[in-house]
Amino acid sequence: MEIFVYIVVFVFSVIIHEVSHGYVAHLRGDDTAKDLGRITLNPFVHLELFGSIVLPAMFLFIKAPILFGWAKPVPVNYSNLKNPKLDGAIVSFAGPASNILLAMCSGIGIRVISQFPDFSNGFGGSIENFLYVMLNINLVLAVINLIPIPPLDGSKVVAYFLPKKISKSYLSLNPFVCLIILFIVLSSGLAWSILYPIIHFFVTNLSGIIF
Repeated sequence: MEIFVYIVVFVFSVIIHEVSHGYVAHLRGDDTAKDLGRITLNPFVHLELFGSIVLPAMFLFIKAPILFGWAKPVPVNYSNLKNPKLDGAIVSFAGPASNILLAMCSGIGIRVISQFPDFSNGFGGSIENFLYVMLNINLVLAVINLIPIPPLDGSKVVAYFLPKKISKSYLSLNPFVCLIILFIVLSSGLAWSILYPIIHFFVTNLSGIIF
């Protein structure tokens, strides 16, 4: 049952992540995602075999300290954006920002429930556990996606601050090689020793749970 909850929350969170990219791109002048029907919560439109199923399953199988994956990337035509370079960074940051917002809302929900002991000890406890999973998964998605390794969102945000020639070369790095390196790093104890304190800090401060 616990694994099912993790899967449901994970799928929901990565879908919100991608929808946010598409919606912000629409606001900044590019309707590519909208015209392709990608600004929707329909999971079948967004799920990708490797990123949404195979990779998360691999993390679960090797009992990695974190769960990570992605949905099918929302297409963005940067030439349609009002300010391609700046808006490109904004569109890229919108995904992690949506996960941060979900984490904040989950943390607030946990704090509210904790103020009502009778409810928290009953059905509210299940809701609290669900929100705790939501909080953790979304913080992990936000933190990892902000790592400046192409094709993660953080790389596109960093590219905004780089000279055009360097930015182009940086973003053209082989995404498959980068993802293999990322998988090796994330499945190691070293990554957890770095990421855990960051995630622990925000989980504690958002939810009020001390552990």
